[in-house]
Amino acid sequence: MAIGEICSREVVICSRTTSIEAAADLMRRHHVGALVVVDERADGRRVPVGIVTDRDIAVGVVAKRLSPEGIDVAELMQPELAVAREADGVSETLARMRAHGVRRLPIVDAEGILVGIVTADDFLDLLAEEMSALTRLISQEQRHERAQRR
Repeated sequence: MAIGEICSREVVICSRTTSIEAAADLMRRHHVGALVVVDERADGRRVPVGIVTDRDIAVGVVAKRLSPEGIDVAELMQPELAVAREADGVSETLARMRAHGVRRLPIVDAEGILVGIVTADDFLDLLAEEMSALTRLISQEQRHERAQRR
């Protein structure tokens, strides 16, 4: 299964110059723990360049007792961004997340344009669905076997 089939296509974004206060407000309003930082191309398409998380804000600003005024997301986001292509497999994407130690990964098309995001929660949802289907299969098989033996 391609990761593009399970990723969320609704991504909350910001720019490098978004203030930390504005980023926190976006997270609160959209009930997300991370924003994908994008550069907008002349054609309006968005290229992911980073991620800023609620943890980045808590550890990088609040825990250091810094004033958020004058700090923008470019100062907190990691310098290198791991992404997956929408055609990448689920296992390949999960392996990439493990290798980079991240819980969220932007998904891009073949041209590197942002098309979605996948989170560890998405994998848990997928696993729960698959386990449920397997449970139904076993139950169905048992019923079928009992009916055959009557």
